[in-house]
Amino acid sequence: MNKFFGHLSTVLKHRHMVMRHCFKAGIIKRGLLHDLSKFSPTEFIPGVRYFQGNRSPNEREREVAGYSKAWMHHKGRNRHHFEYWTDYNMETKSLEPVKMPDVFIFEMFCDRVAASKIYNGKKYTDDMPLKYYKRVKHKRLIEKETAAKLEFLLVLLAQKGENAAFRYIRRQLIRNKHGKTEWKGLVI
Repeated sequence: MNKFFGHLSTVLKHRHMVMRHCFKAGIIKRGLLHDLSKFSPTEFIPGVRYFQGNRSPNEREREVAGYSKAWMHHKGRNRHHFEYWTDYNMETKSLEPVKMPDVFIFEMFCDRVAASKIYNGKKYTDDMPLKYYKRVKHKRLIEKETAAKLEFLLVLLAQKGENAAFRYIRRQLIRNKHGKTEWKGLVI
């Protein structure tokens, strides 16, 4: 029973924190829809079974089963994960990453910041999401421009804080609405 309430509490805290971040970033709909699949039996039951409190239950499920059925379900339904954005390339005849739309990059940023806050608790600092990203990015199959945009936001967070990062996202939303897709300061 402790694992049930521990997992439920973690999911709810994370979801509400992502919602707050999405609201600050101006992507209200993405915040409201964020991670609803975590309440499906396919994701919730393994989440309870493999709950540890200090890391994703998907990691433990992988250690035990060799893969995470919950993660495969989750990434296939949630467009804020870059893993969702892979497709078969007709020229190379292989599975390759494709560009993510900006709104999902913004939600991914909010998700990563919230996850870092949940798992690090009071020890959290604004550079932690960037440090984690840099530590694992060489192992990830993520499209080049998508990776550059995410890293740009994480660097902005680390250097200038949350308010600056959310302000930048809100400005990008306005630019995108007016057909201006240029990211000021982004180097790819």
